[in-house]
Amino acid sequence: MTAIIRAAIVQTSWTGDKESMIKAHEDYARQAAAQGARVICFQELFYGPYFCQVQDSAYYEYAESIPGPTTERFQALAAELGMVMVLPMYEQEQPGVLYNTAAVVDADGRYLGKYRKNHIPQVKGFWEKFYFRPGNLGYPVFDTAVGKVGVYICYDRHFPEGWRALGLNGAQIVFNPSATSRGLSAYLWKLEQPASAVANEYFIGAINRTGIEDLGDNDFYGTSYFVDPEGRFVGEVGDAHNPELIVRDLDLALLAEVRDRWAFYRDRRPDAYGELVRP
Repeated sequence: MTAIIRAAIVQTSWTGDKESMIKAHEDYARQAAAQGARVICFQELFYGPYFCQVQDSAYYEYAESIPGPTTERFQALAAELGMVMVLPMYEQEQPGVLYNTAAVVDADGRYLGKYRKNHIPQVKGFWEKFYFRPGNLGYPVFDTAVGKVGVYICYDRHFPEGWRALGLNGAQIVFNPSATSRGLSAYLWKLEQPASAVANEYFIGAINRTGIEDLGDNDFYGTSYFVDPEGRFVGEVGDAHNPELIVRDLDLALLAEVRDRWAFYRDRRPDAYGELVRP
């Protein structure tokens, strides 16, 4: 396996309906493949609006089984393009049991599994407890054609424990698909993920949607990026207003270099951390 992995992330705006959003992301995947990308991740709840700006059960209709019709559609595309895909979607496990989930598909089209968002916010403009149960699948890392891939979703990023769990589970690249608002969290956006990449010694792809949707005044500010385990942005950060496909080369050889230099995993003290998991 080559140490250089060309990876892609997508930031975009709501088109108005599910089918056109899916088609737009199929186009983004084809464009990424044409540029040589071997892995791609879409934004949080990629085929819909960020409906958590309101509390309305009508939006339950966006939920579907995973794997299910959208997963299968992108499994076929992944196999055609030879590309690993991370697909953040609204999952219905059974009626009334709903999750904010990302499916992971390998480059040969195989469905590898899913991550369910563990930390669920409930604040103005982000009424997620109305729509989602907390995840119950832990912090899986998927062995893909481009290496070991993990997923952490949006609000999760404020919690260092999951970042570390992904590192302990062997992650080399972690994607954080998000829908995050300019007025609320912009001051954290370029701090948290670089710091987490350094602390846990892996690459992070941070994805945020763009635009203001009809459901509310949340201004999704894009600025998606890749960051390396030294905390450096890989290339330019995405546009703050407009949709963009971001394709970057990630040198996985840097992981061993940084881990040998700092040895954070060697010097951990799990025997001293018991208080951290007390309720």
